[in-house]
Amino acid sequence: MHKNRVNILGTEFDNFTEKQFHHYLDDDLDIKANKFIVTPNPEIVLSARKDNNFSQIINNADYVIPDGIGIIKGAKSLGTPIPERITGFDTLKYLIEAANRKQLKVYLLGAKPEVIQASAEKIKNDYPQIDLVGFHDGYFKDDSIIVQEISEKQPNVVLVALGSPKQEIFINKYRKSADAIWIGVGGSFDVFSGTKKRAPIIMQKLNLEWLYRLFKEPTRIGRMLAIPKYMNLINKEKKNK
Repeated sequence: MHKNRVNILGTEFDNFTEKQFHHYLDDDLDIKANKFIVTPNPEIVLSARKDNNFSQIINNADYVIPDGIGIIKGAKSLGTPIPERITGFDTLKYLIEAANRKQLKVYLLGAKPEVIQASAEKIKNDYPQIDLVGFHDGYFKDDSIIVQEISEKQPNVVLVALGSPKQEIFINKYRKSADAIWIGVGGSFDVFSGTKKRAPIIMQKLNLEWLYRLFKEPTRIGRMLAIPKYMNLINKEKKNK
């Protein structure tokens, strides 16, 4: 799976379409494979450049998908195009739909107590074939309690919303506790639960979700500044080729 990766400033992305990716996930779920999905955007790529341990965690994951139009633009600029953006939120939705279709076990971890509770209720109401074996908010001090529960319940899908890099470090450390598909989903439970709205479809298609999120959450401006810094590094890399 790692043979056809595209290196973007040190982070290696899988080079496949979303349809191909979903096919791989279906096969993984059918055989109860232990898989780790990472969904880097430009901000995460920059963080990985500063932290070799974090970079190794990402590049050793089973799937590294391009969550961010900046990744697609960067790959194209460097002459190594990636077919399309594959978002963490859309992957979360696909895994939940697949788990419902296949009648599998799911565990939710992270986010605020009210958000994770709302996400659990949504799964129970809208995806009745899923066996929701547990959920816990992101405000815990003792990993062992969470890991023990996951080990006992043996879910097929573990969705972790602790923010990056905490969620990737957690998954990398504890993924062997259950043969599941593990994925760090950042703030996706907020949208999934209905606590926050996703950008309108037209803005998604125009790759302007980042603008919608900035409009809704002006405090994100500091994080958004990572994008021009990232593109500047892409341009330097291009000149050095």
